[in-house]
Amino acid sequence: MAASLGIADEERRCAFSVAGRPEIDALREMFEEERDMGNKGSREWDIRCDLAAGYRLIAHFGMDHLIYAHLSARLPGGPRFLLNPYGMMFDEITASSLVVVDPERHAIEDEDESKINSAGFKIHSAIYMNRDDAQCVIHTHTLAGMAVAAQDQGLLPLNQKSMAFYGGIAYHEYEGVAFDLGERERLVRDLGDRDLMILKHHGLLTVGRTVSEAFLNMYHLEHSCRIQIAATQGGQKITLPSDDVVAHTAAQSKHNRLNQSPRPWAALKRRLDRISPDYAT
Repeated sequence: MAASLGIADEERRCAFSVAGRPEIDALREMFEEERDMGNKGSREWDIRCDLAAGYRLIAHFGMDHLIYAHLSARLPGGPRFLLNPYGMMFDEITASSLVVVDPERHAIEDEDESKINSAGFKIHSAIYMNRDDAQCVIHTHTLAGMAVAAQDQGLLPLNQKSMAFYGGIAYHEYEGVAFDLGERERLVRDLGDRDLMILKHHGLLTVGRTVSEAFLNMYHLEHSCRIQIAATQGGQKITLPSDDVVAHTAAQSKHNRLNQSPRPWAALKRRLDRISPDYAT
C-alpha cells in the first residue's frame, strides 16, 4: 500500500484541482492500491473498521440523526480522509462502504455511488487542513446537544463528567447551514487546539488522535448535555461546585487521560462483535 503521493502524482493532483471536478478514471488508477479492500491487514483497513465501529456505536447509543451528522477519520500518507456515503443510516455503515475524500476534491469515487454530505465535507476538511493532530472528527445533532447549544451559558459543570471538560470546550456561532467554504476559517479559529466544540444552535463536535478518543469525547460530552437538560427541566434550583473544585476535577481527568484508555474502546468493539459484527466487512 502506497504511503504517500509521489511528485508526479502530486502534480497530477494539482492539475485536477485547478481544472475542477477530478477525472474519475485517472483518480481511480492513482488510488487503486489504497482502495484494495482485500488487504485486510493494512493500516487503512484498521482505520476503516474503527470508523465503521464509531458509526454503529453512535447509532447504538441514540446519538444518530437519520442520515445526517457524520464521523470521519484521516488516512495515512496525505490529507485524505474517510466519510460516510450520504444516504446511509449509521447502523448500515461498514468498513468497505466508507468513502475516500480529499480536502479539495470531494469524493474520489463515482458520484452516483458515493455522494457525500456537502456540509459535512466542509466541517471535516476544515479541521484536517488545520489540525495535524486530528485523526478523527465526530459531529452530531442530538436532542440534548442541540438543546445545550441553544442555551446562552453553554455547558455547566453540573457533574464530574462535565467538570472534566472545564476550560476545554470551544464555541462557534451559528452562520447558517455549513455550505459556505468561508466558514471553514472561522470554525478552525474558534476550535483552536481544543478537542470539543459546541456549535451554537447546531450541535456537538469532537476531535481525537484516534477514533476511540474522539468517540469517548463525544460520548461523555453528550452525557454532560443530557445531565444538564435533565437537571434544569424540572424548574428546581441547581447548585454549582466552586471554581477550585471544578478546576481540580478537570486536572484529575486530564492526568488520568480517561478518554485515551484503550479499555473502553476494546469493550465497545467486543459488544459490536456480538450484536453487529458486519461493521468490519
